[in-house]
Amino acid sequence: MTNSSSLIDGLEVYVLNNPEEVTPHWVSHFIVPTANELLVKIKNKDGNSGFGLATSYTDISPLIKPFSNGISDFIIGEDPFSPEKVYEKIFKLTDTRTSSEKGWSREALIRISAALDIACWDLMGKASNIPLYKLFGGFRNKVPVYVTCAYYREGKDEKELRDEIKKLVQLGHQSFKVKVGGLSIKEDFKRLEIIREEIGSNKNLMIDVNRAWDLKTALEGVKEFEVFNPTWIEEPVRWEDDRRSLRELSKRTRIPLSGGESENTIYGCRSMLEENAIQILQFDCTMFGGFTGGRKLASLCEVNHIDIAPHHDCYIHAPLVASTPAGKILESFDDVRDPLQSELFDVKHQMKNGWIYLNNNPGLGLNISENSLKKFGKLIYKNK
Repeated sequence: MTNSSSLIDGLEVYVLNNPEEVTPHWVSHFIVPTANELLVKIKNKDGNSGFGLATSYTDISPLIKPFSNGISDFIIGEDPFSPEKVYEKIFKLTDTRTSSEKGWSREALIRISAALDIACWDLMGKASNIPLYKLFGGFRNKVPVYVTCAYYREGKDEKELRDEIKKLVQLGHQSFKVKVGGLSIKEDFKRLEIIREEIGSNKNLMIDVNRAWDLKTALEGVKEFEVFNPTWIEEPVRWEDDRRSLRELSKRTRIPLSGGESENTIYGCRSMLEENAIQILQFDCTMFGGFTGGRKLASLCEVNHIDIAPHHDCYIHAPLVASTPAGKILESFDDVRDPLQSELFDVKHQMKNGWIYLNNNPGLGLNISENSLKKFGKLIYKNK
């Protein structure tokens, strides 16, 4: 029987807003949307606490609405030591009359279930005094990390691109994911020449198309870009027939293909694996699945010889990637691209020379900075 003092009795929810960019970044065919976060904090009567994040690249107000009209009733009193049960309870609301009557969107419930799940695992790790990377499996205590860069921007010329990459090299980065697809293959080839020249031949180069190419263009692109020896090409084809197109493309190139961040559930990611469409899966635990779903995908990838390289939130994803032989690498951004991520934690894992070294603090190993919470956050719900 569950001890009542271990049940969730405290719930706080914040919206964390990244500042709007003065000069927007572009990827292949759209402006990069601002990444805002929903922060969910839970605690129980035993004094244990945990937090989780959900990332939103669209209007975050649908994620706020459930906390104004009753979703807390489905959270308070639940057992955080049973994260599978808690996750399923919130996720399954997507199929209920309740969500329709209350106006809770499917996307909102998927995001909230992810954040709450991460919070449960964080609390469980803290209560057990065990870091999550060890609780999940403890395969290693450091993970490679790349920096996403070379966005398009109005007026950005070759000199600015070269200076950007030089600065990142000087900061010690060893792996670089760069944007293509917004220009012709010939023009992007020139940009890739500059980048490879600046990082040298011994550093990793990933190429992100952000779903810009049709299959015919993708076949041409992978052929032209092979000379740069990319570690992978990410989301190379358009969304409408991506699984079939990825499968066909993977048959005709030696370059590994990656994807998964644009899926909405772990089941969509499973379908990509079933199609033999990719060699690297890039799910995002803060957008769907939480750690409960992420661990299932990691295990599925491991037994199918697929690597995982989760999208965004490197400090959140670090314990999962470090826990499994399938864990390949994490994603980071510079301070200009994502100031919220760079300032959010005052205790975090060390990032140095292309690696993240996980600390041995229990749970996530992270602490939310109160200054950052005041700077970026707005409290939208507190039960007591």
